[in-house]
Amino acid sequence: MAFLYRRGAAGAQFEIRESESTERGPRSRTLLAFRGVLTHEQMLEAGRRARGRFDARALVARARELGIPVRPPANREVRGLLAELRAGQASDPVLLGLLRQYLDAAEVAEAPPELAEVAEWVGASAEERGAALRGLLRVTDRIVATRDATRFRRRTRFPRFRSRRRRVAA
Repeated sequence: MAFLYRRGAAGAQFEIRESESTERGPRSRTLLAFRGVLTHEQMLEAGRRARGRFDARALVARARELGIPVRPPANREVRGLLAELRAGQASDPVLLGLLRQYLDAAEVAEAPPELAEVAEWVGASAEERGAALRGLLRVTDRIVATRDATRFRRRTRFPRFRSRRRRVAA
C-alpha cells in the first residue's frame, strides 16, 4: 500500500512510500521523492515502481488533505482544441459530431464560474502567458510612475529601550 511521507521540518519535501511485510517485520521503501507539487507524471512513475497495490486516487486525496498542491495531467491536445474552438477556427463538422458523441458519454464536471472568465488562457502557451504578464507589469510600472512620491516616516532599526531606574517608594 502506497502512502505519503513528509520529510524534514520545513515540510517542502515529500516521498511516496510503499509498505511491505518482510520476515523481519513491516518495512517501507521510497518509490519517489518530490518537492512542492505532486504531478501526474510523478504518480505514473511511482505506480510503475510499486510492487503492491497502488491507489493513485487515494494518494491524491491524501495530498490535498495535507495541503500539497496537485497538478493534473497536462492534456495538451484538449487544451489546444479548446483554444481553437474558442477562437472560432473552422473544424470538420463530422469530427465535431464524433467529439460531441464521446463527450456525452464521458464523465464531466461542471466548470466553476471563475474558470469561464479565464477560459481564453486554457490553451495558451507559456510564452503567451509570459508575454501577457510582462505587459501587465509594464502597465503597473507606468501607473506607479505617474503617482506623486510618497513620504514615509523613517523607522528605527531596533525598538527603543529605556534604562532609567524606577524609584521605589519607601
